[in-house]
Amino acid sequence: MNMYVKSINIGVLNIVLGCFAFLSFLQLSAQRDIIIDADTGNEVDDFYALARILLEPTVNITALNAAHWQTSHWAIENTMENSHRLNQQLLGEMGLSLKTNRGAMARMYDWGDRAQHSAAAYEIIKQAKANENVTILVLGALTNVASAVYIEPAIAEKIEVFWLGTTMDFEKGVLKRDDFNPLMDPYALDYLLNSKVVMNIMPVSVAVKMEIGFDTLNNKIGSHFLGKFLMNRWTTHLDGSRKSRVLWDLALITAFIHPELATAKQIMTSKDSGNREIMFYTQIDADAIYEDFYKTLLAFEKE
Repeated sequence: MNMYVKSINIGVLNIVLGCFAFLSFLQLSAQRDIIIDADTGNEVDDFYALARILLEPTVNITALNAAHWQTSHWAIENTMENSHRLNQQLLGEMGLSLKTNRGAMARMYDWGDRAQHSAAAYEIIKQAKANENVTILVLGALTNVASAVYIEPAIAEKIEVFWLGTTMDFEKGVLKRDDFNPLMDPYALDYLLNSKVVMNIMPVSVAVKMEIGFDTLNNKIGSHFLGKFLMNRWTTHLDGSRKSRVLWDLALITAFIHPELATAKQIMTSKDSGNREIMFYTQIDADAIYEDFYKTLLAFEKE
């Protein structure tokens, strides 16, 4: 009798273990492969956005590319190298390892071969040639993506970009390109708008709802080891005394992870902006995005 009961228990255990293995397989198979392209050295918000996407179990980050911000009036020497270093620093702080690539040193060239040839651009080309589609989340200038497409135009139809940039007046249908990210490489944006790359754009006029105070954020995450690291980025930045900031990039990252926390619609752009349909985010639930961030970060324990 005892042996019979024991055999049943072992059988049940095997079934349970099998279910867990199957669920794990389903989770892994449901993961979306993505490339992240970030100008991490430029602002404070990149670290927060990267931390959130690095903790997301539904995505598989195949590469973390560094982007420049060399055109900025506040640029330091070798901005891309600064972003590359900080990308690796964040991964180290989180105990994670993934492929990191150096991107363009500056914006695309004015004539001739306008592409910036970099490890990041060729990583995009490599993945596009090997896969039916490639998803890229871009937090800064579009130089790396545009250069990849410029070098290999045939990959354009395989690429889908989620990007933070521009200001959109949805009532008048006017798209302005005078904010930071477009100005870092105006030609790269123009080139992609006129390409077959699928584009999803989070305008800064929408992401501006992500403003938050230092004390509010510090009270939520300041006691967590990763939270302390992120808050240190706030205070040690060149304008570290600011009492509030807009964590722009966190809006794009979370809208990608949780589409239900944002509203988007297809808009036909004007002739000088590609004259094609592009998905624009029109609204975000900033409070819900922050709650998602707190919950995700505070649950993270470094192995």
